[in-house]
Amino acid sequence: MEWDSIVAEYLAVCQIRRAMDLLFTDAQDEFRHQVRRWLEANVPSEARGTGPLRSLDTAEGFEAHRLWERTMYDARWSVVSWPAEFGGRGVGLMEWLIFEEEYYRAAAPTRVSQNGIFLLAPTLFEFGTPEQQARFLPSMASGEVIWCQGWSEPDAGSDLAGIRSRAERAGGSAGADASASGGWVLNGQKTWCSRGAFAHWLFGLFRTDPAAQKHRGLTYFLVPMDAPGVTVRPIAQLDGETGFAEVFFEDVSVPENQVLGTVDQGWSVAMATAGSERGLSLRSPARYTEAAGRLLSLYRQRAERDPVAARRVADAVARAVIDAEAYKLHTYWTATRVLDGGSVGPEASMNKVFWSETDLAIYEAALALLGEEAELFGADGHPSSWLDGFLFALAGPIYAGTNEIQRNVVAERVLGLPRV
Repeated sequence: MEWDSIVAEYLAVCQIRRAMDLLFTDAQDEFRHQVRRWLEANVPSEARGTGPLRSLDTAEGFEAHRLWERTMYDARWSVVSWPAEFGGRGVGLMEWLIFEEEYYRAAAPTRVSQNGIFLLAPTLFEFGTPEQQARFLPSMASGEVIWCQGWSEPDAGSDLAGIRSRAERAGGSAGADASASGGWVLNGQKTWCSRGAFAHWLFGLFRTDPAAQKHRGLTYFLVPMDAPGVTVRPIAQLDGETGFAEVFFEDVSVPENQVLGTVDQGWSVAMATAGSERGLSLRSPARYTEAAGRLLSLYRQRAERDPVAARRVADAVARAVIDAEAYKLHTYWTATRVLDGGSVGPEASMNKVFWSETDLAIYEAALALLGEEAELFGADGHPSSWLDGFLFALAGPIYAGTNEIQRNVVAERVLGLPRV
């Protein structure tokens, strides 16, 4: 795409933005100032230029990030949109987006509790009993308990409905009509469990009625990782750190009160979690607009040193910046629709494709600007933030449901195209 056409498109986006009502109320502006002041005073110095906190995919970094979660929780900043009884401030969706903007602006640490607070918590609010909410939400918000996601299996990655891990009634019967007195026994294997090497609890799907149709007969369970019969095997990433794990279940006993939602109806519960993962919760636009801002700064630096070389990457830089801004505007539009009583349905799949590919485009443009320097490691033996971000962004089109599958969802459920 020619530079002039990209500039024209950017100006069009700006015009759309001016046409939208994106003005914040006085109360929201004051909320932003409160967030900014607290973060400026409390974000760990390691995250502000003296080197980031140790990676949360190491035992030491995991604990350091949990300590940060506790610091936020004590000041009631860890889950601002939650009700006060669970540690939140009871503010709205717009305030949460404001908080996220300030959080990324302050270069605060990555949220080690994100699987819990961004994925499981919305599902608990929708499907959990009051007892389950009181039991699990406060410890999730404080970082006392970190959750991992137990969905994918060796033969069921993107095909979530193809899982084989099973749950049987303790008495040996299956299905929702069996006696509930004895709880459940879990057997099977999960893989690619994010934070699984260090997490305390797992939320996952298990097949409770093997005779049911593929998307039926599944149940959503909450399982402690230290339960007898649970075996955790860390999986090393490209950088050697163990951000993932495979988890084995051998006759693991789970009581009835650790079923989330209705027995045999776990697919609908899981789709609510997936909607959070692909929709508004997991990836706030601030993540991308902040990265795009750093990309622009890098472009200016490189343009001063070698304007000809920078010019060759200019189109990619402009596209990445425009897409990050477009994602922000789309998110605010979606949030407005939700506040007006709407919901995020299969359109979340479009969202997921867009944020994952925008993330990758930002880092690809940065590496193109850096050239051979992108491959250099720092004195601490770790890759630069741009290279590290690129390696993580490569996974974006895969996790939360591969983009190929998401495009199928968009084609069938959003566009109404026939299945082939």
